[in-house]
Amino acid sequence: MIRLKTAEEIRLLRASGLLAARTLRYAGSLVEPGVSTVAIDDKVREFILDHGAYPSPLNYPGRPTDPRKPRIDPSCFPASICTSVNEVVTHGVPSGRQILREGDIVNLDITVCVQGYHGDCSATFPVGQVSDAARQLVDSTRRCLEAGIEVARDGAYLGDIGAAIQDIAESEGYSVVREYCGHGIGRKFHEEPQVLHYRDRPGPRLRKGMVFTIEPMINEGAWKTKLLDDGWTAVTADGKLSAQFEHTIAITDRGTEILTICPD
Repeated sequence: MIRLKTAEEIRLLRASGLLAARTLRYAGSLVEPGVSTVAIDDKVREFILDHGAYPSPLNYPGRPTDPRKPRIDPSCFPASICTSVNEVVTHGVPSGRQILREGDIVNLDITVCVQGYHGDCSATFPVGQVSDAARQLVDSTRRCLEAGIEVARDGAYLGDIGAAIQDIAESEGYSVVREYCGHGIGRKFHEEPQVLHYRDRPGPRLRKGMVFTIEPMINEGAWKTKLLDDGWTAVTADGKLSAQFEHTIAITDRGTEILTICPD
């Protein structure tokens, strides 16, 4: 069931979205050749805690843990952010052995919990100078997100979002991941509806009070993925590059509002 948010809940989601956006901006400033993904995770976790929030991925889907002395259930996500490098599509686990190299691309996926409400966003960053092919993929993925947001209007169909994204991606020679999707968000990290990024059934109409993420994962090659043995990291089946951008949006009286954006 899709739960419509009240004006007060959207105010709280706006606060969590703003912190998520500022955290993502900070995380992006840490991206450079020679840095490990776990070093980024450590610094971002401290940034989130210093702002009075909790990193939502830490120990997900278990109970929140002490973020400074985390006791992680082996079945739960062990880090505060997701770091997806090159062929990693989503849910990459930060590691001290994973050192960013010149020419890599890395998606940093940030979710924070502020006063019990979650804000979720991500972006793909170049590591130093990247190839033209990598930059074109990243730019196309950003355009896919923008196209999805553009059609997300009160009265439109949920399926219009995926159709718009698929049209952009395929017209530019890329494919859209099918196995992972956007989602409703609020007091729970993941709620209904599921937001597909490819053309499918029309689905429900968008209504005032709906809050959800749009987060297309766009592949350089085929759309199929495979899951690694850690149970989290999804990679492209053909080993080619993948990129992702994400915003949390709300359907409101004033139109569609991007909650995960820095006004400055």
